[in-house]
Amino acid sequence: MVRTDPLGPLVRRVAVLVAGLLVLVGCSPHMYDEVPAVHDAKRAEIVDSWRCVDRTEVTLRADGTAVIRLLDGQEFDFDDRWRVSGTGVWELTDERVGWNDGQHVRLTLTSRTASATRTPGPDESLGASAGPGPAPETYTWTFELQRNDKKRLLLYFFFGDPDSRSAYVLERA
Repeated sequence: MVRTDPLGPLVRRVAVLVAGLLVLVGCSPHMYDEVPAVHDAKRAEIVDSWRCVDRTEVTLRADGTAVIRLLDGQEFDFDDRWRVSGTGVWELTDERVGWNDGQHVRLTLTSRTASATRTPGPDESLGASAGPGPAPETYTWTFELQRNDKKRLLLYFFFGDPDSRSAYVLERA
């Protein structure tokens, strides 16, 4: 006697359907890969001026204060295209606040002195509202830490859709 499992073909069809839906919604198979973590950073390594594209500069001082110039928002806030300048405070923390379980730099803009609008790139979607969002008066960034191949520290955060893992990297000036 041959025994057939009536649920077998149904289970296979559901599995194929689910796999197809995942492809359609654009899930990246690497979106949950572990982010490299730094556990040995010292405050003295963080104190410096850090730069990125389009004249972004963040100066982190030994007393925990910061000067911010033309820094974009992180994650989905980047899509609003605002850039802020001002003063704030920072801290090196082991608290689980970012994408990895290592140390982070938490930077808070406490006093905005200026704002600007970033020109969208040629491949950047403007979304439903073609205008930029308003720049916040205060804002907090969480920077991940990573060491490059020369063991120098890099500060970065993800921007745009977190699933795409586009990184905004600041390097020592």
